[in-house]
Order: sequence, then C-alpha cells, then structure tokens
Amino acid sequence: GVVDWFREAVGIPMEKKYNSVLFGGLIGSLFSLLQFLSSPITGALSDCHGRRPLLILTTLGLMSSYAVWAVSRSFSMFLLFRVIGGIFKGNVSLCTAIVADLPCPKARNRGMAMIGVAFSLGFTLGPLMGAYFAVSSRTSGNVFYQTPALLALAFSVADLLFIWLMLPETLTKDVKASSSGFGDSRDLLNPLSLFHFSAVTRTKDPPSKERMQKLQVLGLVYFCYLFLFSGLEFTLSFLTHQRFQFTSMQQGKMFFFIGVIMALIQGGYARRIKPGHHIKAVRMAIITLIPAFILIGLSWNITMLYTGLALYSFAAAIVVPCLSTLVSDHGSANQKGTVMGILRSLGALARAMGPVVSSSVYWIAGAQICFLITSTSFIVPLVLLSRARRLKEE
Repeated sequence: GVVDWFREAVGIPMEKKYNSVLFGGLIGSLFSLLQFLSSPITGALSDCHGRRPLLILTTLGLMSSYAVWAVSRSFSMFLLFRVIGGIFKGNVSLCTAIVADLPCPKARNRGMAMIGVAFSLGFTLGPLMGAYFAVSSRTSGNVFYQTPALLALAFSVADLLFIWLMLPETLTKDVKASSSGFGDSRDLLNPLSLFHFSAVTRTKDPPSKERMQKLQVLGLVYFCYLFLFSGLEFTLSFLTHQRFQFTSMQQGKMFFFIGVIMALIQGGYARRIKPGHHIKAVRMAIITLIPAFILIGLSWNITMLYTGLALYSFAAAIVVPCLSTLVSDHGSANQKGTVMGILRSLGALARAMGPVVSSSVYWIAGAQICFLITSTSFIVPLVLLSRARRLKEE
C-alpha cells in the first residue's frame, strides 16, 4: 500500500526493522494530521462551554479508542483506533489552556513546565514498556498489542476519575465566550488562517496589532522548530538501527536516557525561568540543538551518540514549554482555549509533515547529509525568534 510505495520511492531497504519504524511513523503522521484538525476546534469550544466538560469528553473519546485497539483483530480496526484517538487528542491543548487560565505568570510558567515533565516521564517509560511487551509477547504467545492497549485504557479510566472528582472548572462564567465566539470554522481549519491566528482577531476584544504580530511570529517559530525536530527525532530510530544495530530494548533504553534528562531539566531549570526570559531560553536551546544533531548525525561510536543525545535532551526540554508559556500570555481570558488550540494544531501539522520530509532526505541523501542540512536549518526559527524579540507590545 502507501507504506510500500513510499519505501520504494525513497529507497528504504526491504527489512522488517525498517518497515516497522516507517509504518509507525506514517501512522503517527496520520494521528498528528487529525490532531491538527481537532485541536483548534476543541480549544475554541472550551472557551464557550468550559475546560472541564471538553476535557471529560476528549478523555471519553480516548478511552473508546483504546477499547477499539484492545479488541482489534484487523488493520482496519487498528486504523479506526488511531483515527478516534487523533480526533480526541485535543485534551493536551485543553490542559495547556487550563494552565493559561492561571492569572500569575510564574504559576503559568511552572504549570507549562510540569506538563513538559509529564511528557518526559511518558517519553521515559513508554518506549521501555513497549519494548518489554514486544519481547514478552514472543515468549508468551500473546497478541503483542493487547496488553499495552488494556494498560492505556486503565490509565485513561484513572484519568477520567481524577478529572471528574478533583479538577475544578478554571474558566469562570463571566469570561466565557458566547456560543458564536469561536468564530468561522474556516478560521479553525484553514492552515493559512491558523498561522495568522485569525480566529483570535474575530472577537469583541481582539489583541492589539503589535501583540498579534508577535503571536503570529511565535506560532511560526513553534511550527518551524517542531517540523525540523520531529523529522530528525523520527529518523533517529533509522540511524541507530542502521549504524549501531540497536535492538528494540536498546532503543527503549536510549529513549529512557533522553526522557530522564528532559524530566530533570524541566523539573529543575525550566520551571524556574523568570517571566521575560523565555525567548532567551528558547534561543539558547535551539542553538544547542545544532551541535547536538551534528554530533548524532556524524557519530561513529556510542559515546559520541549519547553526547549528542544529552544536548538534544536539554534543548528538547526547554523549547516547547517556554514557547507555550509565551503564547499563553496572548489573547483575553475567553480566548485562551482558542489560542492554545491553534498552537497545538500548528505543532501537530509540523509533526505530520516533518517525519515524511526528513525520512525522504535520510534515505535519498544519507544520514550525515540529512542531519547536517536539518541542523543548519534551525537558523530559520532562530531568525524568527530574533524578530519576535524586537517586536514591541502595547
């Protein structure tokens, strides 16, 4: 099908380990594309109806997707699971909107950092658990995906109970947008409108021209960064398989190493960044990524690889939480869901496109050229970030 066509088009070897990585990446791109469509709508609806009801709805949707995954016995059922999951993945943008509702800038910064810590812990434990289930299923004879599906379902049930019993509504009635306030659907689905944050301007209290310009530049920085980053992140599995013959368990240990460093940086340094210093922190992190990916791309031994991964982990821990904090400061109280939903949508679009482009360059031009070209391309978000820093706000 599509996987075979893409593999032949870019020259990926016909080997099982490469096919599994490629297939997982293309399914992940589909998942991200669905997030791109759903995140801005979910965020805008939460501005009208509250964060808590939408968070409960999206969690129920994810529960249903995991249930479909657990009972699936065909590719079409598996694909249905990913489609349902992608549509209801707006819960992440809702969580950032809840943090954006906090009135104190320091509290918002700590909140965004803690969301980053949660992602890092998932990044740490998830690959190891996946590798464990893959290995254990070979010896036990069980269906390899059923146990992780049931575990994910159990986690989502616990998540729903926590939201239902413990989470208060953070958007008060006096600041909720009217039912027509989430704007023309074209503003929430058209990529060009999303890059311009058009839905934010079509309200009774739109941000000033200067603040809108800064918001648009920050959104573009976020997209460019994730487009480049997600592409190299995806090809990392190809590189370690091809150059170092990593097994699934070794891959899991590598991602565990990355996740631990990210969690330590986010829990220690990122949440203590003072208001007004976030652009500087993002700039430093993106600059760090350039030598990180060059080291990874040119690595000929494990020490060089892990040195690059350590720098990569440091930078990855800072950029998204800090950009989320910067963007959350824009828009009125009844626009936070729309703003954060659009930001997540741009990130999802980048994650849908980045792996396809980067893996094409990887297999057509080679690992070294792919990593060198992409590393130098991080100059683009750096230039945009300098422009955002120069923009004055009223």
